This record gives sequence, C-alpha cells and structure tokens, in this order.
Amino acid sequence: MEQKVLKDYQELYSFLKEKNCKKILLVSGRAMEDEKLNSYFSSLDDIDVVRFSDYKPNPAYESCVEGTKLFLKENCDCIIAIGGGSCMDTAKCIKLFANMDQDTDYLKQSIVPNDIPFIAIPTTAGTGSEATRFAIIYVNGNKQSISDYSCIPEAVLFDPSLLKNLPDYQKKATMLDTLSHAIESYWAVKANDESRGYADEAIRLVYEYKDSYLNNEEEGLAGMLKAAYIAGKAINITQTTAGHAMCYKITSKYHAAHGHSVALVMTKLFPYVVEHTSDTNDPRGEGYLKDTLQKIAEAMGCENVIQASDGFNELFNELEMSVPHAQEEDYEVLRNSVNPDRLMNNPVSLDIETIDDLYHQILN
Repeated sequence: MEQKVLKDYQELYSFLKEKNCKKILLVSGRAMEDEKLNSYFSSLDDIDVVRFSDYKPNPAYESCVEGTKLFLKENCDCIIAIGGGSCMDTAKCIKLFANMDQDTDYLKQSIVPNDIPFIAIPTTAGTGSEATRFAIIYVNGNKQSISDYSCIPEAVLFDPSLLKNLPDYQKKATMLDTLSHAIESYWAVKANDESRGYADEAIRLVYEYKDSYLNNEEEGLAGMLKAAYIAGKAINITQTTAGHAMCYKITSKYHAAHGHSVALVMTKLFPYVVEHTSDTNDPRGEGYLKDTLQKIAEAMGCENVIQASDGFNELFNELEMSVPHAQEEDYEVLRNSVNPDRLMNNPVSLDIETIDDLYHQILN
C-alpha cells in the first residue's frame, strides 16, 4: 500500500469523505489542547468524533483493549492518531484488535488484516511510527512487540506547528531517537539499498536541521519531522538492532524517554561496533560493515568512523542528557531483558558478558 501524505487539513477532510468515514475514533492526549486541532475536529458537522485518551507513555495492553471496546461500542469506522509514538502504537493496536475475537486475549490470536481507514498526525519528530508496521506495548511491565503491515497508517499529515510547544527534553529525546533509528537501520544485517538510502537521508536531515529545530523555527521543525519519517521508513524495512533491544528496560526502569534511553545505549554501542568489525554478524563481511560505518560517518559530516562515534557522544553531552544511577543488582535485570532475536540483526556479535559490560559502561 502506498502511503498518502496529506498537505493540510482540507486534504484530510477530503480523504475522510473519500473513505466515507462517518465516525472517527480520535486517539490523542495533550495534543488536543491545541486550539487549531480542537477547533478543527469540533467543526466536523457531518463526521462524528469519539475521543480516546486513556493511555500513557509506554502504553499498556489494557489501554489498547479499552480503546478497542470504545471503537466497537461507538461503531466507529475510522481511526486518527494525533500524538507521539505511544499514541500511534495504541492506535495501531486498536486497529488490529478491532477485527479480532473480543472474548479471547488479542495477543494469543493471529492478526487478520483489515481496511479500517487509519490516519496519523505526529506531534513529535522521533519515533517514525507513522511509517512503520510495528507497535510497542507493555504487558505486566514487559515489552511486547506487535507487527503487521496492515497497521501502517494509510495516510499521514505533517503539521510542524504541533511541535512548537513540546518540552525541550522531549524535543531532544525524540531527535536522538530519529538519529539512532537511522544509524541502526544503516548498519543492520537486514539493510538493503533502499533502507540504506533512507537512513543516509535521515542522518543528513538531522544534522542539517537540528539547530533550527532546537530553536523552534518552522523550517527546522518541518525538517526534523521529515527526518523522523524517513528514518521510520528505513526501520520499517530493517527493524532495529542492539541499541533498541538494550534500551527498553532502561526506559521502564528509570522512567527515561525512549529516545533518551536508546541514545544512552548508543553512546557505548557505537564505539563498540567500530572497534569490533571483525566480529560481524553480516554475511556480506567485515569489508561491507567498514564501508557502511564510513558512509554513516560521512552522512554525519565526519571524516571517519572514530569522529562519528565521538560526535554522537558529543551531541548527547551537548544536549545535557542525564545518565540514570544504577544499583549493582540492576544489571542482572537489564542484561536478561535483551531479546536475543534482535541481536541477530546487530552488525556485530554480542554475548551476555559483553552486554553486561556495556550496561556497566552505559550507566556509570
């Protein structure tokens, strides 16, 4: 399915009419405090709007179930998600669950694709969730990944003005998430020419627009939205690597934003990959990995991979991102949280001792 990029809210209305939408489930939280958005959705005289906001960062399975109940109870025929990654992931699950048996645990059922119209309006420039087939939710505090192509939004609308009131911390964290997505996708074992092209473009966009973005300028906000979207298209092909596999427990255990956590992991993972190319998992060999790392460096505006690795750390420090304080007993929990399957996509091999050592470096 070719995803449609809507230019403005008039195009959004035309899209809804084209899809014959009569009642929208609007999944959104604080974004609806925006006067323009609130006014727009309140003025849709010929389309009913049912609002759902009962989800939190790192959304729980139970929230997705409640959203699905509301969608079905109200006979909604369309879903619009306005928010960041947690909002998008919740909406994706609602879309998938709405076509499944309500009396059985949704996570124990096979996904049956459906054609419920689904539109995404991102309010952060980070997760790229508007471009991917993945949703991350939590079950009893444990990460659960759900994947199906039918949960990719059918259309997406980018409105840079929605980023203007983001707290600085969230702006920084989401930008780091975009950069981490692009780097991980670039070096992933599953990378191909298409994903590498997206990853390269996304990295260049991050560095081109980061200062303008952090200064809250319209051009920078639009540029970073594009970077996040392009990085999402890359990740949709390759999936993530050890950076993300190792970050999820940091996010839940220390209450850090997802982008903050993954970038924290990357500050030690990036130099480790650079120094251990001989341990590559990629069947294309060490030469291919070294060439990939050099291309990443060039996209970052660096002459070589050492500069690129150091540059990532410098950016993290420049943004004044904190490092959580870990207790010694935390490390067993952290290393046991890593999904071994995700590590097969990492460019170099990581055993449990290495993962433990990396966590000690990351949180020290």
